[in-house]
Amino acid sequence: MNQITIKAPAKINLTLDVTGRRDNGYHDLRMIMQTIDLCDTLTISRAEHTDTISFSMNKELPDGCPTEKNLVYRAATILKEQYGLSGGMEIYLEKNIPAAAGLAGGSSDCAATLSGINTLYDLGLSTEELCKIGVSLGADVPFCIRKGTMLAEGIGEILTPLTPLPPLWVLLVKPDISVSTAYVYQHLNLQTLTEHPDTEAVIRALDCHDAAAVAHGLSNVLETVTIPEYPALSQIKDFLAEQHAVGVLMSGSGPTTYGLYQDEIAARMALRNARNAYPEYDIILCQTKLPE
Repeated sequence: MNQITIKAPAKINLTLDVTGRRDNGYHDLRMIMQTIDLCDTLTISRAEHTDTISFSMNKELPDGCPTEKNLVYRAATILKEQYGLSGGMEIYLEKNIPAAAGLAGGSSDCAATLSGINTLYDLGLSTEELCKIGVSLGADVPFCIRKGTMLAEGIGEILTPLTPLPPLWVLLVKPDISVSTAYVYQHLNLQTLTEHPDTEAVIRALDCHDAAAVAHGLSNVLETVTIPEYPALSQIKDFLAEQHAVGVLMSGSGPTTYGLYQDEIAARMALRNARNAYPEYDIILCQTKLPE
């Protein structure tokens, strides 16, 4: 095998709770994460004529991250050095997931790189071994390796598989703003939080295959920081509710806000109306299922 193409799907949060802050600055989390079928596509090729890693993509990222700091390049470099892989690599990333959006696009690209190189070079690394490498690159990377419907704890690396969420339509609305995850966590005041997600109730709803109850239980404590900073997100949530979404939430630290729909016709009507209302935003309709 000289080349592999692998999908890197995005995620949304069904719940996101912060239960404490560690001495090292990291936060303890308890959240339910869900894979959606919006994907980047990564193509990794062996390059026997060189010993370097070449990385390119179809669009520039808004943060202007240099190649050597990109998670794809860093993941490839770690595996090449750690396992003495001969020759070089050519890696091409087709970005479809909006960047800096709360959808774990960068973490998923990193996870796909680890999994793709593992297969391409027949390294034989288990999922657990890949996750151990992945968490050194980002807390969301282990989930992006495993995918599905998961309870994530610790800093996000302790994963427990949950009953899969019944297929739902997801309307993503990502405004033209950038949110700093570090800023959001730094300004989260745990002492003043009055409401927390009822994660156990959502887990029970998943066990009962009750999509409506899952949608009713959507909750994210980071909204208490991001929405006051960016009031447009509150307007988007109201808009999606008016478009008959059965549940509405900001994903991760934002700014992407999504609405869940059980009915395809309603979802597509909401898509059309969202594009008319927010022509300058990224508006994407996808589903809560694994990419084929």
